[in-house]
Amino acid sequence: MNTKKTYLFIIGLLFTATSYAQETKEHAELIPFGDMDQWMVRTVDESFIIGGQTKYLYEIATGDTLRDNTPYKNTLSPWATSSVMAKVSGIYKGSVTVFPEKRGDGYCTRLETRLEEVKVFGVINLTVLATGTVFLGELMEPVRDTKNPQGKLNHRITFERKPVALEFDYKVSPGGEQVKATGLGKPKAMGVQNNAEACLYLQYRWEDEDGNVFAQRVGTAYERYDKEVSEWQNGHRIAIHYGDITQEDFFEPYMGLVEGEQTQYCQNSRGEMTPIREVGWAAPGTMPTHIVLRFSSGHGGAYIGTPNAKFWIDNVKLVYED
Repeated sequence: MNTKKTYLFIIGLLFTATSYAQETKEHAELIPFGDMDQWMVRTVDESFIIGGQTKYLYEIATGDTLRDNTPYKNTLSPWATSSVMAKVSGIYKGSVTVFPEKRGDGYCTRLETRLEEVKVFGVINLTVLATGTVFLGELMEPVRDTKNPQGKLNHRITFERKPVALEFDYKVSPGGEQVKATGLGKPKAMGVQNNAEACLYLQYRWEDEDGNVFAQRVGTAYERYDKEVSEWQNGHRIAIHYGDITQEDFFEPYMGLVEGEQTQYCQNSRGEMTPIREVGWAAPGTMPTHIVLRFSSGHGGAYIGTPNAKFWIDNVKLVYED
């Protein structure tokens, strides 16, 4: 081969590689409080009739300890947790499923699935499975019953950007077979391996004149974890795929449009909790208006999971192309 042509060919390859690297240069931005190093403590004084214990609940936020069974409203941090204060038939109960855990010089969050029991002879007898979850939004407190659990989660976070990936550190102990415990009857074996999961939706939402909220799915990032991972996986990335992904090789049914019992809720312009009705996939180029992001120690919906399953999360970021 002619030496001059070879030289020009190599220079061309180098130029192309350099241009591609410049075109695909990325940077990661920490979601506010996503380093999991800042925590606020809440105390819930459970009713004397069920033992009168004091439960300590932890929120990903800053501030003085919240006392006197005061419902929590996150105004500074975008993060909410599945740890909750319930008031059922006048009885106060605290459920703790999200914990700060020391990691190096800071902290991470540990999500843990637990069975919660509330038994008062002749008044109440409930066994409820609570999956450890953190998500962007708000949990509406106090919780007064086990009906329509999604209707108590306000996925209200506005978002108008188009990241290319979700990035975080994790390790996981998913446990074994799932059970379902809704508070009615004994826990029921489901015959399904438990999975921890990380899920991100970008949505374009609008509201009609009657206060109904609709959405198109703009972007999707979703993974499930059914195997033990005992060492930290740092900087793990899940690509965000835009548009209709139903024909892609990686598509799984759980990545599809949300419907039925899994339908998520938000407050509409009237302050009413209303379902977010995903009605289709957004056209290419559509800019999202809202983000849905959650990490959970179990999959399959409310009151389903494996007791003692754990999912550790840290340094949650969104990745953007420069």
